[in-house]
Amino acid sequence: MDKLKQKSTKEKSKFQHTDNRLNSKSIVNGSIIGVIIAITPIFFYSYFYVPEEKTWDTFIFTYDSGFYEDARTSFWMIMTKATPLALLFIWFFTCRHWWYHAILVPIAMYVYQIIGTINDDVIFFDNFDLMYMVPVMAIIIPSIYLVRAKMFNKINDADKTMQELEEEFMFKPTSFLGKIKQYF
Repeated sequence: MDKLKQKSTKEKSKFQHTDNRLNSKSIVNGSIIGVIIAITPIFFYSYFYVPEEKTWDTFIFTYDSGFYEDARTSFWMIMTKATPLALLFIWFFTCRHWWYHAILVPIAMYVYQIIGTINDDVIFFDNFDLMYMVPVMAIIIPSIYLVRAKMFNKINDADKTMQELEEEFMFKPTSFLGKIKQYF
């Protein structure tokens, strides 16, 4: 009896150690994401450190503002699009709801706007961005609708709550690479 009890205690301690490791990893990952979100104002206002000159020379690169009158304005335009894009990426990779693919639509929109901001030779770039967004939306909107329809079909067939259904559709990859593979 003692050997059986000892073996059971040993197995329990092994699982507790694994749970503690997963919890500490989750705390570290959550802390890193929290710090990144908290420093986004610093990231956004970094354009104040860019000189108000047409050409910005650094020891790494030389930036010509082109269409914009100075490098600060150009960098400000990029930061107004890059900051929400970074927050949307964090939201996309950490979201556990069934509708998380809908976040890809504003991500695609901001990527398109950043390309337009950097490509300053095109004057009326933002006028036709909806035409470039239609293929992205044509894939994402029906897929979200199909997941929603599947959920409501299961609601009608079973007595599950919305919370239980969301947990059923929730993906739980174990590693960062697994999270990336889950989305593509």
